[in-house]
Amino acid sequence: MLEKHSSAGGKVQACQCRRRAVAFFSSPKALFLVLWTLVFASVFWWRTSYVDEVGFSLQLPRVRTGPMFRPVAFILTDFGAVGDGETLNTDAFESAVAEIAKLGDAGGGQLDVPAGLWLTAPFNLTSHMTLFLAEGAVILGVEDERYWPLLPPLPSYGYGREHKGPRFGSLIHGQNLKDVVITGHNGTINGQGQRWWTKHQKKLLNHTRGPLLQLMWSRDIVISNITLRDSPFWTLHPYDCKNVTISNLTILAPVSGAPNTDGIDPDSCEDVVIENCYICTGDDGIAIKSGWDQFGIAYKRPSTNILIRNVTVRSVVSAGVSIGSEMSGGVSNVTVDNLHVWESKRGVRIKTAAGRGGYIRNISYRNVTLNHVSIGIVIKTDYNEHADEFFDPKAIPILESIHFSGIHGQNVDVPVQLNGSQEIPVRDVSFRDMSIGLSYKKKKKNIFRCSFVQGRIIGTIFPMPCLNLDIFDGRGRLVKRSVLPNKRSIGYSS
Repeated sequence: MLEKHSSAGGKVQACQCRRRAVAFFSSPKALFLVLWTLVFASVFWWRTSYVDEVGFSLQLPRVRTGPMFRPVAFILTDFGAVGDGETLNTDAFESAVAEIAKLGDAGGGQLDVPAGLWLTAPFNLTSHMTLFLAEGAVILGVEDERYWPLLPPLPSYGYGREHKGPRFGSLIHGQNLKDVVITGHNGTINGQGQRWWTKHQKKLLNHTRGPLLQLMWSRDIVISNITLRDSPFWTLHPYDCKNVTISNLTILAPVSGAPNTDGIDPDSCEDVVIENCYICTGDDGIAIKSGWDQFGIAYKRPSTNILIRNVTVRSVVSAGVSIGSEMSGGVSNVTVDNLHVWESKRGVRIKTAAGRGGYIRNISYRNVTLNHVSIGIVIKTDYNEHADEFFDPKAIPILESIHFSGIHGQNVDVPVQLNGSQEIPVRDVSFRDMSIGLSYKKKKKNIFRCSFVQGRIIGTIFPMPCLNLDIFDGRGRLVKRSVLPNKRSIGYSS
């Protein structure tokens, strides 16, 4: 009887469950909730699988892990720092970093740098750390190079970039780190580079100058909302890093007399976003690198999946955005979108040479504005500056799949120089939607120059292109084949 009663009760309960289910799914709110859940789940599955499959090459950003909120915050003055611009605060920075290093398993910590002038020698960061610069906070690098440590040469360079042997470390440095944030309310890191520049120009230094900020072999890096200025050498140098976001930076150095003060140099890095930055320096605004000659070839770390967007650059002696010349590990999948270059020697430039090896491919420039620029677009294949005499001259770089769309500007002397060579031809170059107003201050025989270039023009562009390129209409239909695509120095005569 008990078993029978139990079975009947189970049937009654099952029936009641079915009634509840029918009632639930007949409700419009419940039906909407179920459909929304299914759509969200399918989109999430599609995004993750699609990103994993095609990656950054189709401009789909990878899923990024944001910086963690730190459970503990320290103030620099708690460690005895004095912000008078004269007291050396290296011990205070190092003590604060040491305390944060103890908290790694608990989420790390934040170091708040209040308003003031905080003089320091170089110091290292740690993982799971946020360095926060308040409004009016200035970290000053000590000028005496005796305080700057010497580090081994970068393995993909073989030597210091300016001198053989060791190199000076950076003012703020980190190696093998994870989850590092450098941000603030537009506080400043100032390298006080004037003394370094003078000594370099007078050949009084025996080692390569150090960057202002260098992170090596690290991942999950966010650098935002600060000002970097007057670096002794390259300003911001992520080296062999992954998942780097650089946003809302102001980077400053004198436009002359401040040699090699590149703004941002991602070097053998993967998954990098550089956005919403203003850069005015004594060399390239942004320079993508991946090692030098045989050392970069052996190191085998390309720079790949890099997005540069919404950036304004002034570079009187160099270029707004460069690739190379140190590119021996390869550079690929780079998108430059919404770039404004003004009062500069060059707009965008690719530079390499025989002996570099490696490749530069899948490069896209979109929505580039050039104002008062000497040369708008440059590809140079004879940048013969080598690490030593032991480079392999048969290590020939590959340049292919380089595309320009939405290139506009005014007061440009020479819009395009594509200087391929017989041993290093430039393949699969395209131009679409290009209109550049020319400056006639100097008479130029050839205003659009090409050598050993294969590619195409799509639609109408101004000025008239060189004859090396196939002509297609706006719908992608062939209009005219190129004339002698490998001939040297074909151009359009103004």
